[in-house]
Amino acid sequence: MTAASHRTGRAVPPRSATLHGRALAVLGAAASALVAAFVVVPGTLAASGPGEDFGRESELADALRAAFVAYWNSGERAFPPDLDALVDYWFRYHVAKAVIAALLLSVLVAAGTLLWKAFLRADGPGAGKRFALASAGVLTTLLALLSLAAVMANVQGAAAPFASLLPLLPTGATGAADGALGAVLAQVGERLAVAPGAGEHAPAALDVMIGDFARYHEAMAAIAATVAVVLAVMSVPAWRRFGRTGPAERRTRRTLGSFGALAASAALLVMVVAVANTTTAAAPRPALLAFFEGGW
Repeated sequence: MTAASHRTGRAVPPRSATLHGRALAVLGAAASALVAAFVVVPGTLAASGPGEDFGRESELADALRAAFVAYWNSGERAFPPDLDALVDYWFRYHVAKAVIAALLLSVLVAAGTLLWKAFLRADGPGAGKRFALASAGVLTTLLALLSLAAVMANVQGAAAPFASLLPLLPTGATGAADGALGAVLAQVGERLAVAPGAGEHAPAALDVMIGDFARYHEAMAAIAATVAVVLAVMSVPAWRRFGRTGPAERRTRRTLGSFGALAASAALLVMVVAVANTTTAAAPRPALLAFFEGGW
């Protein structure tokens, strides 16, 4: 017992436990603030640049429909001003989301590290405390994986903002686009169905669309491959420590084994994503046609 516990007659938590508790409280507050910022802030930051502020996704979609029709009918490769402003807005939006998600990921990794260390150090008969620490650690780990996915998706969106805008168009049978937009989408589908080099020259807008769609998947292929390598490397120390830990330390072995298996499984899953996106980037035309037909 410490001197303070002798004076009061009660057990006093170690100073390190108090500091860890405060650190977790700060990290929890930071994570909550960043989650709120992820939802609220990107639109505001994106609107701080030149162009119109799109308060709701429906407003952005309406503006995109009109700008997309104008672009297709222009016959030019360069975006008309309205579409250029939309693409710039969407780029800033994804950059803001990627930065906030990366900050959130850092906070969650720090919080998860503290939680799992506290779980491994928890001694005595306090099963309830260990269960609470383990539950909080699992939740934090899952949230960190979701944050990682958000970083990946938003970096991809920032790398090819025009392609990432296309899902806002009413494609496929469920889209039921009417009027000028419906006619343009039908023309896009017809042009994509024609083999390259067959018939008349493809519209300039179609070449840009195919190129940006390929870039969109190239970006995710590179991002996913990088993340897969990082996750695989992270699993190595866990497996090494697992091998050096004796059977008597069951809690430590289970924790290390679980972390190693999770990191390795996540690496494998992300590598599958990398391969799928590489395949699509190599032949973007069929995938883009499937997208406009509502099957992507």
